[in-house]
Amino acid sequence: MQLNSSLSQFESLNLANDSHPEDTDLDIEPLIRQPANAITGDVSVGQQRNHCLAHQKSEELIQTLMGRRHERHLIVLQDFPDPDALSSAWTYQLIAQQYDIKCEIIYGGTLSHQENIALVKLTGLPAQRWTPPTLKTKDLSSYHGFVLIDNQGTTSQLLSAVVQAKLPLIAVIDHHSLQGELKAEFTDIRPSVRATATIFTQYLQTGLLTLDNSNSQHIKCATALMHGLRSDTNRLMQAQEEDFMAAAYLSRFYDAQLLNAVLQANRSKRVMDVIERSLKNRIVQNNFSIAGVGYLRYDDRDAIPQAADFLVTEENVHTAVVYGIVHDEDDELEVIIGSLRTSKLTLDPDEFIKEAFGQDSSGRFFGGGRTSAGGFEIPMGFLSGGNENSAYARMKWEVYDSQIKQKLLRLVNPKDNPIQSE
Repeated sequence: MQLNSSLSQFESLNLANDSHPEDTDLDIEPLIRQPANAITGDVSVGQQRNHCLAHQKSEELIQTLMGRRHERHLIVLQDFPDPDALSSAWTYQLIAQQYDIKCEIIYGGTLSHQENIALVKLTGLPAQRWTPPTLKTKDLSSYHGFVLIDNQGTTSQLLSAVVQAKLPLIAVIDHHSLQGELKAEFTDIRPSVRATATIFTQYLQTGLLTLDNSNSQHIKCATALMHGLRSDTNRLMQAQEEDFMAAAYLSRFYDAQLLNAVLQANRSKRVMDVIERSLKNRIVQNNFSIAGVGYLRYDDRDAIPQAADFLVTEENVHTAVVYGIVHDEDDELEVIIGSLRTSKLTLDPDEFIKEAFGQDSSGRFFGGGRTSAGGFEIPMGFLSGGNENSAYARMKWEVYDSQIKQKLLRLVNPKDNPIQSE
């Protein structure tokens, strides 16, 4: 089946309200109705390859789940999970239920982006925040293994705890570039795919879970998947054929009004303040906009990618990097968190961030990325805290701000000395 033939009747995916004029109307039609595991008609070589891979991975996942019947698993997400991670984890949980496997979806950070909060609240998505104090109250020996979805463990502070508990890694399902060697019973890592939600939708299409329009949980999960797919493909503007095909399939089940309600969530004043700070502090060189925004509360962490989203829209800017020191008052920990957004097709965010910031002592990269976006997290360790003294806090920020800029500008202007002597 040619893609154009599957795009004739789908309702508009321009789900944002009038406050999002930048959204583009995209009319995408569902596939001709057929059994979820049937693939018929004329298809391209690329489609055939994708279909074969989807079926192969689905069969492998089935075998893995069958061997794990009647167990309890943890689904570990990145510390600040996005819609792609949340929706994919929920889908995995529903698939695993069919094999009497009970999964708990956990993350170590917080939900601070207004759309993520709205998604969880409006759909009832069963994700739990596990802080280090929470971990102390948990008996991890009651679980039989853990799963990594939309991450490979490098962005989760919970990973060390589950590894120390000697829980086996059962599955890794992700669309980011490989971050290191992983030993899992099942692995499906596809950097060529724009969203992990696309991978899970393909699982649904091959019959791992039959969605039912009369099941409200299925409708909400399909809505979450549509949001995850949409957000990781920049409102489908960067979607590939398989993403459109996945969106077409989900169009039969998702609730457009529910998704619109999620997208209408308003930015908080604190997020707007961070965006204002990024505008004030940015420097622009060679079409790169780089901005340090100082100290942020842990709960405001998602203001950083939103500020990067805003800066990259400036005229004559193709790439924006925004970073700040995020402080967790509960654990007295600080970490430098940054986000990259780019519209430059020849810039690979994953390569750029890895080259800029390198690896830690254990060989793990401080960050990475996917098409058009990336991020990094650098723990401050011994230098965390002590910000009650304003002069010290200012001095510490100036040092880190200069160091981050220096590492970035060495790539932006390799011939220039980014730190000018007085």
